[in-house]
Amino acid sequence: MPRPWMLHRWDHITFLHWRYEPDEVQRLLPPGLTIETFDGSAWVGLVPFLMEVRAPGVPRLPWLSVFPETNVRTYATGPDGETGVWFLTLDAARLPGVLTGRWGYELPYMWSRMRVRHGVDDGGRATVHYTCSRRWPEPWPATSDVAIRIGSFFGPDELGDLDHWLTARWSLFSDHPSRRRRGRLDLARAEHPPWQLRKAEVVHLDDRLVTATGLPAPVGEPLVHHSVGTQVRISRPYHLATSPMAERRA
Repeated sequence: MPRPWMLHRWDHITFLHWRYEPDEVQRLLPPGLTIETFDGSAWVGLVPFLMEVRAPGVPRLPWLSVFPETNVRTYATGPDGETGVWFLTLDAARLPGVLTGRWGYELPYMWSRMRVRHGVDDGGRATVHYTCSRRWPEPWPATSDVAIRIGSFFGPDELGDLDHWLTARWSLFSDHPSRRRRGRLDLARAEHPPWQLRKAEVVHLDDRLVTATGLPAPVGEPLVHHSVGTQVRISRPYHLATSPMAERRA
């Protein structure tokens, strides 16, 4: 990615994933996207983290550039076979970032009160506590309160195909609901080093962001991964018909 559009850092990121019936998730996708499955199941992720964002050449602004974010996401295949993340919602604590995400990338960003707090439990193990309470634009009370306990790093032989399938994602889809560009699917690239994933366990989980998307409540314990974070380069969004990948395939 020689000329990224945005530079991110995703810190103290936790991936919580649940299985879903594919039809339950497919109905929330726009025309042109098909739910991607693993072992016959769709997967929905709740992903809280601390975001740092800036444009290339622009200095980091401590309050404006750094803020908590939580996204609810799933995985889809585009009309040309391209796979990527589909965001059902993204909550962020800075209104300028929310407006940039909604209008620049056409992503369903929400403005929320949020905190990311670090601690240590009685056994000396590191913990992270994420809270979120949505402010705008949705009228219903959508909240999330998640605390995790961080464990050791995964060994190379401990990570299976599903672990990589859920976390090693390098593209994201968006669509354009405006009248001028209705029905247009776009794709953007995310470039970063491989995750250094750690084991984690849920200490507390009271989430309503997943059900606020229109999905039923998840069943069972989530599959959990954690990472201290990574630097990320984000491309500008491309219309799928003219994306670099489509051009190479043509």
